[in-house]
Amino acid sequence: MNVILGVIFHFLGGFASGSFYIPYKKVKGWAWESYWIVGGLFSWLIVPPLAAWLTIPHFSQFISLAGGSVIGYTFLFGILWGIGGLTYGLGVRYLGVSLGSSIILGLCMVFGALIPSVYYDMFPEGGKDTFSMLVGTSWGRFVLLGLAVCVLGIIICGKAGVRKDKELVKGGTDPHGAVVKTEYKFGLGLTVAIISGVLSACFSFGLEAGHSMAAAAMKVWETGHPGADPKDFLYANNVVYVVILWGGLTTNFIWCMILNARNKTFGDYTNNKTPLKANYIFSALAGTTWFLQFFFYGMGESKLGNGASGWILHMAFIILTANAWGLILKEWAGVSKKTKTTVIIGIITIIASVILVGYGNSLK
Repeated sequence: MNVILGVIFHFLGGFASGSFYIPYKKVKGWAWESYWIVGGLFSWLIVPPLAAWLTIPHFSQFISLAGGSVIGYTFLFGILWGIGGLTYGLGVRYLGVSLGSSIILGLCMVFGALIPSVYYDMFPEGGKDTFSMLVGTSWGRFVLLGLAVCVLGIIICGKAGVRKDKELVKGGTDPHGAVVKTEYKFGLGLTVAIISGVLSACFSFGLEAGHSMAAAAMKVWETGHPGADPKDFLYANNVVYVVILWGGLTTNFIWCMILNARNKTFGDYTNNKTPLKANYIFSALAGTTWFLQFFFYGMGESKLGNGASGWILHMAFIILTANAWGLILKEWAGVSKKTKTTVIIGIITIIASVILVGYGNSLK
Protein backbone atom coordinates (compact mmCIF):
# COMPACT_ATOMS: atom_id res chain seq x y z
CA MET A 1 0.00 0.00 0.00
CA ASN A 2 2.87 2.40 0.78
CA VAL A 3 4.31 1.84 -2.70
CA ILE A 4 0.94 2.46 -4.38
CA LEU A 5 0.34 5.63 -2.37
CA GLY A 6 3.91 6.78 -3.08
CA VAL A 7 3.42 6.37 -6.83
CA ILE A 8 0.06 8.19 -6.66
CA PHE A 9 1.58 11.11 -4.74
CA HIS A 10 4.43 11.34 -7.25
CA PHE A 11 1.88 11.29 -10.06
CA LEU A 12 -0.01 14.20 -8.47
CA GLY A 13 3.26 16.11 -8.13
CA GLY A 14 4.23 15.41 -11.74
CA PHE A 15 0.74 16.39 -12.91
CA ALA A 16 1.00 19.71 -11.06
CA SER A 17 4.41 20.43 -12.58
CA GLY A 18 3.29 19.47 -16.07
CA SER A 19 0.13 21.58 -15.80
CA PHE A 20 1.15 24.70 -13.88
CA TYR A 21 1.82 26.84 -16.97
CA ILE A 22 -1.75 26.65 -18.23
CA PRO A 23 -3.05 29.51 -15.98
CA TYR A 24 -0.21 31.72 -17.26
CA LYS A 25 -1.72 31.45 -20.74
CA LYS A 26 -4.71 33.40 -19.39
CA VAL A 27 -2.56 36.39 -18.42
CA LYS A 28 -3.12 39.29 -20.83
CA GLY A 29 -0.90 42.28 -21.61
CA TRP A 30 2.04 41.40 -19.33
CA ALA A 31 5.57 40.53 -20.33
CA TRP A 32 6.86 37.07 -19.40
CA GLU A 33 9.13 38.40 -16.67
CA SER A 34 6.24 40.22 -14.99
CA TYR A 35 3.83 37.33 -14.63
CA TRP A 36 6.67 34.88 -13.98
CA ILE A 37 7.92 36.71 -10.89
CA VAL A 38 4.39 37.37 -9.57
CA GLY A 39 3.67 33.66 -9.82
CA GLY A 40 7.14 32.96 -8.43
CA LEU A 41 6.43 34.95 -5.27
CA PHE A 42 3.67 32.43 -4.57
CA SER A 43 5.81 29.46 -5.68
CA TRP A 44 8.93 30.33 -3.70
CA LEU A 45 8.02 32.80 -0.95
CA ILE A 46 4.35 32.72 0.10
CA VAL A 47 3.01 29.18 -0.31
CA PRO A 48 6.02 27.13 0.96
CA PRO A 49 6.06 28.57 4.51
CA LEU A 50 2.25 28.48 4.57
CA ALA A 51 2.33 24.75 3.70
CA ALA A 52 5.05 24.18 6.30
CA TRP A 53 3.06 26.09 8.95
CA LEU A 54 -0.06 24.03 8.25
CA THR A 55 1.74 20.67 8.38
CA ILE A 56 4.73 21.14 10.73
CA PRO A 57 4.08 23.16 13.91
CA HIS A 58 6.96 25.48 14.79
CA PHE A 59 8.72 24.66 11.48
CA SER A 60 10.84 27.80 11.75
CA GLN A 61 12.58 26.35 14.81
CA PHE A 62 13.84 23.41 12.77
CA ILE A 63 15.36 25.87 10.31
CA SER A 64 16.97 28.07 12.98
CA LEU A 65 18.42 25.06 14.81
CA ALA A 66 19.78 23.40 11.67
CA GLY A 67 23.02 25.35 11.69
CA GLY A 68 24.56 27.77 9.24
CA SER A 69 26.24 25.16 7.06
CA VAL A 70 23.04 23.15 6.52
CA ILE A 71 21.03 26.27 5.70
CA GLY A 72 23.84 27.63 3.54
CA TYR A 73 24.27 24.49 1.43
CA THR A 74 20.53 24.02 1.05
CA PHE A 75 20.13 27.65 -0.03
CA LEU A 76 23.11 27.35 -2.41
CA PHE A 77 21.63 24.33 -4.14
CA GLY A 78 18.39 26.31 -4.49
CA ILE A 79 20.29 29.10 -6.25
CA LEU A 80 22.01 26.61 -8.57
CA TRP A 81 18.71 24.91 -9.30
CA GLY A 82 17.25 28.31 -10.22
CA ILE A 83 20.12 28.95 -12.64
CA GLY A 84 19.49 25.54 -14.18
CA GLY A 85 15.91 26.52 -14.91
CA LEU A 86 16.92 29.84 -16.43
CA THR A 87 19.56 28.27 -18.71
CA TYR A 88 16.95 25.84 -20.02
CA GLY A 89 16.01 28.40 -22.65
CA LEU A 90 19.56 28.58 -23.99
CA GLY A 91 19.66 24.84 -24.50
CA VAL A 92 16.42 25.10 -26.44
CA ARG A 93 17.82 28.00 -28.48
CA TYR A 94 20.87 26.12 -29.71
CA LEU A 95 19.46 22.58 -29.98
CA GLY A 96 15.81 23.17 -30.78
CA VAL A 97 12.80 22.77 -28.53
CA SER A 98 12.45 19.00 -28.66
CA LEU A 99 16.08 17.93 -28.73
CA GLY A 100 17.09 20.52 -26.10
CA SER A 101 14.25 19.63 -23.75
CA SER A 102 14.90 15.91 -24.10
CA ILE A 103 18.61 16.20 -23.33
CA ILE A 104 18.10 18.54 -20.36
CA LEU A 105 15.28 16.54 -18.77
CA GLY A 106 17.15 13.29 -19.33
CA LEU A 107 20.32 14.65 -17.70
CA CYS A 108 18.31 16.15 -14.84
CA MET A 109 16.73 12.78 -14.17
CA VAL A 110 19.98 10.82 -14.33
CA PHE A 111 22.07 13.24 -12.25
CA GLY A 112 19.33 13.89 -9.70
CA ALA A 113 18.76 10.16 -9.22
CA LEU A 114 22.31 8.84 -9.19
CA ILE A 115 24.64 11.50 -7.74
CA PRO A 116 23.08 11.46 -4.23
CA SER A 117 23.28 7.64 -4.18
CA VAL A 118 26.98 7.78 -5.16
CA TYR A 119 27.54 10.39 -2.43
CA TYR A 120 26.01 8.09 0.20
CA ASP A 121 28.30 5.29 -0.94
CA MET A 122 31.24 7.52 -0.02
CA PHE A 123 29.63 9.07 3.06
CA PRO A 124 27.15 6.51 4.44
CA GLU A 125 24.08 7.71 6.33
CA GLY A 126 21.45 5.43 7.77
CA GLY A 127 18.28 4.94 5.72
CA LYS A 128 19.73 6.31 2.47
CA ASP A 129 19.83 4.37 -0.77
CA THR A 130 23.39 4.00 -2.01
CA PHE A 131 24.60 3.27 -5.52
CA SER A 132 25.93 -0.08 -4.30
CA MET A 133 22.42 -0.94 -3.13
CA LEU A 134 20.99 -0.01 -6.52
CA VAL A 135 23.38 -2.22 -8.48
CA GLY A 136 23.68 -4.98 -5.88
CA THR A 137 20.02 -5.76 -5.13
CA SER A 138 17.15 -7.02 -7.27
CA TRP A 139 14.94 -4.06 -6.33
CA GLY A 140 17.74 -1.62 -7.10
CA ARG A 141 18.35 -3.12 -10.52
CA PHE A 142 14.67 -2.74 -11.37
CA VAL A 143 14.89 0.93 -10.38
CA LEU A 144 17.96 1.40 -12.60
CA LEU A 145 16.20 -0.43 -15.44
CA GLY A 146 13.25 1.93 -14.99
CA LEU A 147 15.64 4.88 -15.20
CA ALA A 148 17.12 3.55 -18.45
CA VAL A 149 13.68 2.90 -19.94
CA CYS A 150 12.51 6.39 -18.99
CA VAL A 151 15.55 7.96 -20.67
CA LEU A 152 14.70 5.88 -23.76
CA GLY A 153 11.15 7.26 -23.61
CA ILE A 154 12.50 10.82 -23.45
CA ILE A 155 14.69 10.14 -26.48
CA ILE A 156 11.70 8.77 -28.42
CA CYS A 157 9.57 11.81 -27.49
CA GLY A 158 12.46 14.05 -28.48
CA LYS A 159 12.70 12.31 -31.85
CA ALA A 160 8.99 12.91 -32.37
CA GLY A 161 9.50 16.56 -31.49
CA VAL A 162 12.33 16.92 -33.99
CA ARG A 163 10.08 15.46 -36.70
CA LYS A 164 7.30 17.85 -35.67
CA ASP A 165 9.63 20.86 -35.92
CA LYS A 166 10.67 19.82 -39.43
CA GLU A 167 7.09 19.19 -40.55
CA LEU A 168 5.52 22.35 -39.12
CA VAL A 169 7.77 25.27 -38.17
CA LYS A 170 11.36 26.21 -37.51
CA GLY A 171 11.93 26.89 -33.84
CA GLY A 172 9.16 26.78 -31.24
CA THR A 173 8.55 27.98 -27.70
CA ASP A 174 10.73 27.67 -24.64
CA PRO A 175 9.41 26.34 -21.29
CA HIS A 176 8.13 29.82 -20.43
CA GLY A 177 6.04 30.17 -23.58
CA ALA A 178 8.34 32.64 -25.35
CA VAL A 179 8.90 32.15 -29.07
CA VAL A 180 12.38 30.80 -29.76
CA LYS A 181 14.19 31.03 -33.08
CA THR A 182 16.44 28.01 -33.20
CA GLU A 183 20.10 28.79 -33.92
CA TYR A 184 21.35 25.24 -34.25
CA LYS A 185 24.81 24.93 -32.71
CA PHE A 186 25.22 21.38 -31.46
CA GLY A 187 28.51 21.78 -29.57
CA LEU A 188 27.50 24.94 -27.73
CA GLY A 189 23.97 23.68 -27.23
CA LEU A 190 25.14 20.38 -25.77
CA THR A 191 27.44 22.22 -23.34
CA VAL A 192 24.61 24.49 -22.18
CA ALA A 193 22.21 21.54 -21.96
CA ILE A 194 24.64 19.61 -19.75
CA ILE A 195 25.05 22.64 -17.47
CA SER A 196 21.29 23.13 -17.27
CA GLY A 197 20.62 19.43 -16.68
CA VAL A 198 23.16 19.21 -13.86
CA LEU A 199 22.04 22.44 -12.18
CA SER A 200 18.35 21.56 -12.52
CA ALA A 201 19.10 18.38 -10.60
CA CYS A 202 20.36 20.52 -7.70
CA PHE A 203 16.85 20.49 -6.23
CA SER A 204 17.42 16.84 -5.43
CA PHE A 205 20.81 17.73 -3.92
CA GLY A 206 19.19 20.50 -1.87
CA LEU A 207 16.80 17.97 -0.34
CA GLU A 208 19.77 15.87 0.67
CA ALA A 209 21.66 18.88 2.09
CA GLY A 210 18.65 19.89 4.20
CA HIS A 211 17.81 16.37 5.30
CA SER A 212 18.63 17.12 8.95
CA MET A 213 15.77 19.66 9.10
CA ALA A 214 13.31 17.05 7.81
CA ALA A 215 14.78 14.47 10.20
CA ALA A 216 14.27 16.82 13.17
CA ALA A 217 10.64 17.37 12.18
CA MET A 218 10.19 13.62 11.85
CA LYS A 219 11.71 13.00 15.29
CA VAL A 220 9.32 15.44 16.96
CA TRP A 221 6.37 13.85 15.16
CA GLU A 222 7.44 10.35 16.24
CA THR A 223 7.68 11.56 19.86
CA GLY A 224 4.06 12.68 19.69
CA HIS A 225 2.92 9.52 17.88
CA PRO A 226 4.60 6.59 19.68
CA GLY A 227 4.36 3.32 17.80
CA ALA A 228 3.10 4.93 14.60
CA ASP A 229 4.61 4.05 11.22
CA PRO A 230 7.05 6.86 10.25
CA LYS A 231 5.71 6.63 6.70
CA ASP A 232 2.42 8.06 7.98
CA PHE A 233 4.13 11.44 8.42
CA LEU A 234 3.95 12.81 4.88
CA TYR A 235 5.22 16.35 5.27
CA ALA A 236 8.78 16.28 6.64
CA ASN A 237 10.28 17.77 3.46
CA ASN A 238 8.04 20.85 3.67
CA VAL A 239 10.49 22.53 6.05
CA VAL A 240 13.38 21.91 3.62
CA TYR A 241 11.44 23.39 0.70
CA VAL A 242 11.26 26.74 2.47
CA VAL A 243 15.06 27.13 2.36
CA ILE A 244 15.64 25.62 -1.11
CA LEU A 245 13.02 27.90 -2.63
CA TRP A 246 14.59 30.98 -1.06
CA GLY A 247 17.50 30.18 -3.34
CA GLY A 248 15.24 29.71 -6.35
CA LEU A 249 13.51 33.01 -5.60
CA THR A 250 16.86 34.82 -5.41
CA THR A 251 17.95 33.65 -8.86
CA ASN A 252 14.63 34.27 -10.57
CA PHE A 253 13.97 37.61 -8.86
CA ILE A 254 17.30 39.05 -9.96
CA TRP A 255 16.81 37.87 -13.54
CA CYS A 256 13.20 39.11 -13.79
CA MET A 257 14.16 42.53 -12.41
CA ILE A 258 16.94 42.74 -15.00
CA LEU A 259 14.41 41.92 -17.73
CA ASN A 260 11.89 44.41 -16.32
CA ALA A 261 14.55 47.11 -16.50
CA ARG A 262 15.87 46.09 -19.92
CA ASN A 263 12.40 45.75 -21.48
CA LYS A 264 10.89 48.67 -19.55
CA THR A 265 8.05 46.50 -18.26
CA PHE A 266 7.89 47.60 -14.61
CA GLY A 267 4.62 49.31 -15.52
CA ASP A 268 2.92 45.94 -16.05
CA TYR A 269 2.20 45.57 -12.35
CA THR A 270 -0.05 48.66 -12.27
CA ASN A 271 -1.17 48.92 -15.92
CA ASN A 272 -4.93 49.53 -15.77
CA LYS A 273 -5.19 48.82 -19.49
CA THR A 274 -4.69 45.15 -18.67
CA PRO A 275 -7.04 42.96 -16.59
CA LEU A 276 -4.93 43.46 -13.46
CA LYS A 277 -7.10 41.49 -11.05
CA ALA A 278 -7.34 38.50 -13.39
CA ASN A 279 -3.62 38.64 -14.17
CA TYR A 280 -2.69 38.52 -10.50
CA ILE A 281 -5.18 35.70 -9.82
CA PHE A 282 -3.98 33.54 -12.73
CA SER A 283 -0.34 34.19 -11.86
CA ALA A 284 -0.98 33.24 -8.24
CA LEU A 285 -2.84 30.10 -9.35
CA ALA A 286 0.05 29.08 -11.61
CA GLY A 287 2.60 29.70 -8.87
CA THR A 288 0.62 27.75 -6.29
CA THR A 289 0.12 24.86 -8.70
CA TRP A 290 3.86 24.85 -9.38
CA PHE A 291 4.62 24.48 -5.66
CA LEU A 292 2.18 21.59 -5.36
CA GLN A 293 4.55 19.44 -7.40
CA PHE A 294 7.00 19.41 -4.49
CA PHE A 295 4.31 19.24 -1.83
CA PHE A 296 3.18 15.93 -3.33
CA TYR A 297 6.77 14.94 -4.09
CA GLY A 298 7.51 15.11 -0.36
CA MET A 299 4.45 12.99 0.39
CA GLY A 300 5.62 10.43 -2.16
CA GLU A 301 9.09 10.37 -0.62
CA SER A 302 7.54 9.74 2.78
CA LYS A 303 5.93 6.57 1.44
CA LEU A 304 8.81 5.34 -0.74
CA GLY A 305 11.77 6.68 1.22
CA ASN A 306 14.28 9.27 0.03
CA GLY A 307 16.21 7.89 -2.89
CA ALA A 308 16.71 7.61 -6.62
CA SER A 309 13.32 6.03 -7.31
CA GLY A 310 11.34 9.04 -6.07
CA TRP A 311 13.24 11.47 -8.29
CA ILE A 312 12.84 9.15 -11.30
CA LEU A 313 9.08 8.88 -10.74
CA HIS A 314 8.79 12.65 -10.26
CA MET A 315 10.57 13.45 -13.52
CA ALA A 316 8.80 10.67 -15.42
CA PHE A 317 5.35 11.96 -14.45
CA ILE A 318 6.33 15.54 -15.37
CA ILE A 319 7.41 14.44 -18.83
CA LEU A 320 4.38 12.17 -19.19
CA THR A 321 1.96 14.95 -18.21
CA ALA A 322 3.60 17.54 -20.47
CA ASN A 323 3.40 15.24 -23.48
CA ALA A 324 -0.17 14.23 -22.64
CA TRP A 325 -1.21 17.89 -22.49
CA GLY A 326 0.43 18.36 -25.87
CA LEU A 327 -1.86 15.70 -27.33
CA ILE A 328 -4.97 16.96 -25.52
CA LEU A 329 -4.39 20.56 -26.60
CA LYS A 330 -3.81 19.36 -30.18
CA GLU A 331 -0.25 20.66 -30.32
CA TRP A 332 0.48 17.68 -32.58
CA ALA A 333 -2.30 18.50 -35.03
CA GLY A 334 -1.11 18.65 -38.62
CA VAL A 335 1.86 16.32 -38.19
CA SER A 336 2.23 13.01 -39.98
CA LYS A 337 0.78 9.80 -38.60
CA LYS A 338 4.32 8.47 -38.12
CA THR A 339 5.26 11.46 -35.94
CA LYS A 340 2.14 11.17 -33.81
CA THR A 341 2.71 7.43 -33.43
CA THR A 342 6.29 8.12 -32.33
CA VAL A 343 5.24 10.43 -29.48
CA ILE A 344 2.60 7.93 -28.34
CA ILE A 345 5.26 5.20 -28.26
CA GLY A 346 7.43 7.55 -26.19
CA ILE A 347 4.61 8.12 -23.70
CA ILE A 348 3.95 4.37 -23.42
CA THR A 349 7.68 3.80 -22.83
CA ILE A 350 7.68 6.32 -19.99
CA ILE A 351 4.62 4.63 -18.46
CA ALA A 352 6.54 1.33 -18.63
CA SER A 353 9.43 2.97 -16.75
CA VAL A 354 7.06 4.06 -13.98
CA ILE A 355 5.81 0.48 -13.63
CA LEU A 356 9.39 -0.82 -13.40
CA VAL A 357 10.38 1.71 -10.73
CA GLY A 358 7.20 1.00 -8.78
CA TYR A 359 7.79 -2.74 -8.97
CA GLY A 360 11.37 -2.25 -7.77
CA ASN A 361 10.10 -0.37 -4.74
CA SER A 362 7.57 -3.10 -3.99
CA LEU A 363 10.45 -5.59 -3.86
CA LYS A 364 12.31 -3.32 -1.47
